[in-house]
Amino acid sequence: MMYKTQGVCAQAIDFEVENGIIKSVKFIGGCSGNTQGVAALVTGMNVEDAISKLEGIRCGMRPTSCPDQLAKALKSAQ
Repeated sequence: MMYKTQGVCAQAIDFEVENGIIKSVKFIGGCSGNTQGVAALVTGMNVEDAISKLEGIRCGMRPTSCPDQLAKALKSAQ
């Protein structure tokens, strides 16, 4: 599934969920090292657990972040 992000450097998040488990995550754009790290950490994780850990994280003065946008993407797929 492709999710168009808002308010962050990454333009989109391509992800796959199967039976409530995150199978893959790829950020399009953004800070490469950080987004690869987040993707690696959540792959294999339960969707609800990932949402609870990532939701509400801010990037500097921005009201959202790439991890927060991933939480929104995962919520939209439920």
